[in-house]
Amino acid sequence: MSDGLTLDELLLGHAAGTLPEALDLVVRTHLALSPEGRRRYAIYRALGGALLETIEPVPLRADAWERLERALDRADDRRVEAPRATAAERRDIRVPEPLRPYAPEGFERLPWRNLGPAMEFELPIATPGYRARLIRLKGGKGIPRHTHRGHEITVVIEGSFRDVQGVHRRGDLVIADATVDHSPVADEDCLCLAVTDAPLKLTGPFGRLLNPILRI
Repeated sequence: MSDGLTLDELLLGHAAGTLPEALDLVVRTHLALSPEGRRRYAIYRALGGALLETIEPVPLRADAWERLERALDRADDRRVEAPRATAAERRDIRVPEPLRPYAPEGFERLPWRNLGPAMEFELPIATPGYRARLIRLKGGKGIPRHTHRGHEITVVIEGSFRDVQGVHRRGDLVIADATVDHSPVADEDCLCLAVTDAPLKLTGPFGRLLNPILRI
């Protein structure tokens, strides 16, 4: 994977609170679904705490406490409270906690867009340069062959799919970039959250003709 983007960097960024909203959402969804991901993340949290204990304290500015209170007040003003779980959501146990604000009545009630081999729902993410989409793929169906102008970070929510990087199952986080040219195929009905920071680039014979028209 190019540009050094790895799962470890995403977990570290989440622990430090430095990820943009779209990437933080995909990491939180991975952690909600993957016991191995949570174990790995716990190690980073423990390491971070150990490092803090070795740092020499420095004197605080006289107005440090007041500045902290003002910053917390501003954060409270920006915080959006997630809607309460509805009866439909409680029945739809597939919705991971990080995605419930976007699918409060369950995945089935979303206004899915038909893309032919797949169904898509774009999440309203206010992160410039990023797109976050839920993608549904029927078992045996595939996404047209493509590579990436940037990064595509995918978390499997339900089912599984395979590509040149292997078989990916519930909770797995998969990173693809310009070095990956693939045509993902669902082994069974599959639902994923995919975050991209640039359009895909179709590479099949017919897909190359569509690149100037499609911006996916």
